[in-house]
Amino acid sequence: MMSNNIIKKESIDFLEKYLNNASPTGYESEGQKIWMDYLKPYVDTFITDNYGTAVGVINPDAKFKVVIEGHADEISWYVNYITPEGLIYVIRNGGSDHQIAPSKVVNIHTKKGVVKGVFGWPAIHTRIGGKEETPKLDNIFIDVGCKTKEEVEKLGVHVGCVITYPDEFFILNENNFVCRALDNRMGGFMIAEVARLLKENEIKLDFGLYITNSVQEEIGLRGAEMITQTIKPNVAIVTDVCHDTTTPMINKMKEGETKSGDGPVISYAPAVQNNLRELIIETAESKKIPFQRLASSRATGTDTDAFAYSNGGVPSALISLALRYMHTTVEMVHKDDVENVIRLIYESLLKIDPKKGFSYFN
Repeated sequence: MMSNNIIKKESIDFLEKYLNNASPTGYESEGQKIWMDYLKPYVDTFITDNYGTAVGVINPDAKFKVVIEGHADEISWYVNYITPEGLIYVIRNGGSDHQIAPSKVVNIHTKKGVVKGVFGWPAIHTRIGGKEETPKLDNIFIDVGCKTKEEVEKLGVHVGCVITYPDEFFILNENNFVCRALDNRMGGFMIAEVARLLKENEIKLDFGLYITNSVQEEIGLRGAEMITQTIKPNVAIVTDVCHDTTTPMINKMKEGETKSGDGPVISYAPAVQNNLRELIIETAESKKIPFQRLASSRATGTDTDAFAYSNGGVPSALISLALRYMHTTVEMVHKDDVENVIRLIYESLLKIDPKKGFSYFN
């Protein structure tokens, strides 16, 4: 039996280190090393691929393979153009939000190390007269304290350098985790905690478990698309984030109603296999784990879609964390939800029977 207080101090120490490390799409490897180092005592072996997806494997020789998955990458920017006056214009690497950029400090990653910069913005005094421009991709710019393009280049900054925000992890009002990149390093954290609990509780699984931390989700589920061909799983349980739709300026008629603190969010979507989803719901009900429901239309927009539609069809399901302020630097989730997602994945794994499978036609 698991204690109610699932997340230990050592877990939080790992989470903080893991979140504070920059892991932009395409440059996830340093974060993956931190994650693998934490996971190592709880798995039998690792698989990695050429683009940086990392998989911890328990029972690697088992024929029936179950994936639990999160994604490792965070949204970022690329240096796109350096003006003769030494200012930097950017393009997105993932769904980076132009509206939150002005006055943010940035880290530009170069071969010489990190170069600090700021997203500048005209002073309020110069914007009088009702003709204020809103931040857009073509008017936000980074200032690194240089007056010429040559000066910028001397710092090691060039077109193609990736740019992240330096904002770091903290806990708000005891129960809320806040940081950039909770989407979806919380997923990587939660699946690692599932592996830890399986080891500590000496659980022997009847199948191979593939704890998968995929790269490049933010630009089209690409890491999952690659690794699912390598693993060839029989089942995939994916965890990602969805919106807390109870904060201001979100239309519940369009986005549905899901709330931070009210439990894991279980998705309904064509990619979600009904029998697997019902196993998860029955698990939540029997173990008294609170949960919420979310309907997607054509796609979940998560790695669930990549796993589901691979290898002739892999029964897949999605368990999400309700997140406030997605794709900002102050993403926020509730500690209770994090613990309950960990519990729900853990308990669902214990109910999977490789002999039964998930076919609708048994």
